[in-house]
Amino acid sequence: MNGPDTGRRELLRSRLKELGFDAVHFAAVQPFPDPGLREWLAAGNHADMEWLARSADKRLDPQLVLPGAHTAIVLGVNYWPGAQVAPGAFARYALHADYHDTVRPGLVAAGRVVEELYGIGGGDYRYYVDAGPVMERGWAAAAGIGFRGKNGNLISLGHGNWLLLAVILLRPAIPPDEALAAGRAAQAGAGQLCGKCTRCLESCPTAAFPSPGVVDARRCISYHTIENRGMVPRELRPRFGARVFGCDECLAVCPWNRFAQEGRSLLLERRHDLGTLRLLELLRLTPEQFREVFRKTSVKRTKLAGVLRNACIAAGNVWGGTAGECTPSAAPALAVAGEREAAVAELLGLARHEAPVVRAHAVWAVLRILGRAPGLEALAEARAQEEDTAVTGEYAGG
Repeated sequence: MNGPDTGRRELLRSRLKELGFDAVHFAAVQPFPDPGLREWLAAGNHADMEWLARSADKRLDPQLVLPGAHTAIVLGVNYWPGAQVAPGAFARYALHADYHDTVRPGLVAAGRVVEELYGIGGGDYRYYVDAGPVMERGWAAAAGIGFRGKNGNLISLGHGNWLLLAVILLRPAIPPDEALAAGRAAQAGAGQLCGKCTRCLESCPTAAFPSPGVVDARRCISYHTIENRGMVPRELRPRFGARVFGCDECLAVCPWNRFAQEGRSLLLERRHDLGTLRLLELLRLTPEQFREVFRKTSVKRTKLAGVLRNACIAAGNVWGGTAGECTPSAAPALAVAGEREAAVAELLGLARHEAPVVRAHAVWAVLRILGRAPGLEALAEARAQEEDTAVTGEYAGG
């Protein structure tokens, strides 16, 4: 049906795409049918991300975020870097300046466009880019951008798995777009257009999917390398391969990616130089180097101790893995055999780092690379001075 409202909607869609948003869709705001959120939280799948539990009511009822909201504008930014960018230690989205910062100016500009076309003020809308109490993927599916895959991600028919999502809640009612035919109900389960494909579930290095569409953060590499500030479970570490920040495995294997086109990057600032960092360089990071290299990137969220901890795990896997374990989905340039001795020297130094979480994982890596008896001998001096129980547990546990 065409009319003044749909005409204005299409003008808005066009204006927002000009700002750099690759997908612009609209959904009618209503209390969101719980797509398993409370069940997911009750099962503890959010690990220690308690903010997800605290914001559950707002996520399910947008009226608690913006009273009187009638429309959700769902925006997608394509971050696919192209096939020429080899996977490495960092998830693909991290090969840009922090998208929270670079997409936000686009949202500010989008708000001004909405104010102009609909005659509203700043108090009549709220916008979020992956940092607010909204169900981005749920609204994206309701608005027809894509569907929820078995990997729990929003899969777009035109962009594959490579969309960063943002949402604008606003009070004016804008005619909604239709959801995809296979998943019109917002509460529809995962994988409506996946068919019998289970590549994402089978490819997960740590078996983090208890069921299709359900991610257990306690087993997820992305959670542990980004959100977890403490110890990584010992049984999971060998499965991390050479990953240092995030994991793309369940996204990268999806057949829908064959339709993905390289992103325009109008709202992203590429930092593909991060993909060339060698593992030995990461082990040698000083506080000053960390601030300089990762300034304005998503990686800064982990802080230096987090990157060093993750680099220790990667080093233990790259130079100490055994046959049959997870092959790192990382570029060969991350490390070469000739750097093993230098890496061990760095790890021995990190076994005396000021942060216990770094010392613990450095000890694990040394024992994994050198073997228990030689490793303990090399670590003897550091071990004699160790008092932290988490670290001494690594010496005892091997």
